[in-house]
Amino acid sequence: MINYDGRVFRPVSNENGEVGADTVFVYRQTGRIVTSIYSGGSIHTGHLLGLVDDDGRIEFSYHQVNTAGELRTGVCRTTPEVLPDGRLRLHEEWRWTSGDGSSGRSVLEEEPSPDRAYP
Repeated sequence: MINYDGRVFRPVSNENGEVGADTVFVYRQTGRIVTSIYSGGSIHTGHLLGLVDDDGRIEFSYHQVNTAGELRTGVCRTTPEVLPDGRLRLHEEWRWTSGDGSSGRSVLEEEPSPDRAYP
């Protein structure tokens, strides 16, 4: 199982969503429970809560308040890819559960950290 605890991610692409390159996601993990607090760009603050499986895939729900003061909610399935340098790239398929109910795809990449040893 991939351990997401302490990893930091930024979007590199996002189709139909509100997060962008200035949004930073800080992940925490305890057992199979994964959480994240995120903010930046058009997101004032957001949270995700999910469960990770043995292959590192995460099923989660999220809620966020954007800089326009709107509360948005959704669900997401994340599939990890291990990059050659050991960092993670997250491929996400998500759907809004508020607003128009539309869906989209995003890709997030892990920020390098001097505190983390990469394989």
